[in-house]
Amino acid sequence: MTAALTRRGLLKTAAAFAAPTFIPATALGRDGATPPSERVTMGFIGCGRQTYFKNIPLFVRTKGVQAIAVCDVDRWRLANAVPQIKTQYDSGKAKGTFTRVDQYEDYQDLLARDDIDAVCIATPDHWHAEMAIDAMQAGKDVALEKPIIRTVRQGQDLVRVAEQTGRIFRVDSEFRSGMPAHRATTLVRNGYVGKVRRVVTSVPETDIPCPPQPEMPVPKELDFQRWQGSAPKVPYTTLGVHPQQDYSRPGWMRRLLYCDGMITNWGTHLCNGAMWATDTERTGPVDIKGRGTYPDRESFWNVLLKFQVDFRFADGLRWEYRTESPYLLIEGDEGWVRAGFRDIDAYPKSLLTVEPKPTDQSFRFKSEKQDFIDCVRDRSETLEPAEVGHRVTSLGLLAHIAIHSGRSLQWDPVNEVFVNDDEANAYLDQPIMHRPADG
Repeated sequence: MTAALTRRGLLKTAAAFAAPTFIPATALGRDGATPPSERVTMGFIGCGRQTYFKNIPLFVRTKGVQAIAVCDVDRWRLANAVPQIKTQYDSGKAKGTFTRVDQYEDYQDLLARDDIDAVCIATPDHWHAEMAIDAMQAGKDVALEKPIIRTVRQGQDLVRVAEQTGRIFRVDSEFRSGMPAHRATTLVRNGYVGKVRRVVTSVPETDIPCPPQPEMPVPKELDFQRWQGSAPKVPYTTLGVHPQQDYSRPGWMRRLLYCDGMITNWGTHLCNGAMWATDTERTGPVDIKGRGTYPDRESFWNVLLKFQVDFRFADGLRWEYRTESPYLLIEGDEGWVRAGFRDIDAYPKSLLTVEPKPTDQSFRFKSEKQDFIDCVRDRSETLEPAEVGHRVTSLGLLAHIAIHSGRSLQWDPVNEVFVNDDEANAYLDQPIMHRPADG
C-alpha cells in the first residue's frame, strides 16, 4: 500500500466525501492481520470506573485498535489508565503490541493530535455533548458514553455536527449488543407478536437521598475547576464528585447539577431497546404525563427517587415508563416479549425458539465496541448513531420535564418542541438542575 492510500488517508477521504468506503482485509495486512501503522488509533477521555473496568479492556481487545492517549482531570485516575492498557497487552488479551500512551489533563490537547482516529468519551454527563462535538469538529470519530446529552438542543447539535463533519458516531451503550434485546427486536420488528399495543420500560429504583454535605479541601490530584466545566460553580465535597482514589459509584450521578439520574441513565438502556424493537428510535411521543418523587428539599443528592410516566405516540401506541426493575415489555395482539440484560421471556413460549424466515428483517449482533470500530473502518452508520442516541435520550428528558412541570404535555416530534408551552420549552436548551419549587 502506498503512502497516499494508507488506512488513515482512506478514512479522511471517506469522511470528506461522506461516502462509505470498504477497506478489504488485504489492505490491512496479510491474512487480515493489522500492522501497527494501519490500526484504528484511540484516545480515552475520562478514566473513571467505566473506562478503567470496561472501555479500556474491551476496546483494546478489539482487533485493530491501538490505544495511544488518555485524558482525565484527576491525576490519580490518569496515572492508573496507562498500566491498565499495558496489562491488557502484556496478558495477551489485547490484540497487538503495547506502545507509548500519552497522558493529558486537557482534552483539547488530546484532540489536537492528528494521529488519533477515534475517541471514547466517558466523563460526567454534563460534559458529554460538548466534548463529543469538539471531537467531531477536530476530525475524530466518537464513541460517547450514555446518556449522551442533557438537553434536547444538545442532541440536535450533535446530530447536525455529525452530519456536517461526516464523522462516525456511536452511543457507547451495550444493551443492544445483548441477546435478549436483539431477540426481542427481531421478533417484534418482524411481526411475531402481532401489532404492538403497549410497551413498558422499567429501571431500577436505586437512587437515594443524602444529608447536606460540608465543603471540603479539593484533593491535590483533582482539577476541580476543570471538572465542573460549564456547570454552576459550587464548593467541593467528595459526594458531589467521585470517591478519592477509588472507583466506586460517584456521587455526581445523583446530582441534578451534572445529570438527570436514572430516568436517563438506565433509561437509555431499556427505553433504547424498546425504541429499537418498536421502530420508534427516530421519532418521539406526542403526549406525555408523569409523576415522580424527589428527595426532601435539604437532601444533597436530588435526582428523582422514583417515577411513573405515560407516553402516547402518534399511531396510538401506549408506553409506560417507571422505576421498578430493569426490563422492557412489548405486548402485541398475538403475544408479548419481555427482555432484560441477560434474560428473556415471551408468550407464547414458542416465540423463544422461533427460527426467523429468510425474508425477515435482520439486525447486527455484535458488541458495541466492535460495531464502532467496524464502522470507523468502513465509514458505515453504527447501530446507535447520533440521531438514534438523541431520540432515545430525549425520551428520558421529556419524561423528566413532564414530571418537573407537574402537568400533561403535548410534544411535536417533527419540530421537537412542546405545543403551546413556553415554560416547558425553556427546558429544551437548559438542563433541570433543581427540584421543582412546589415539589
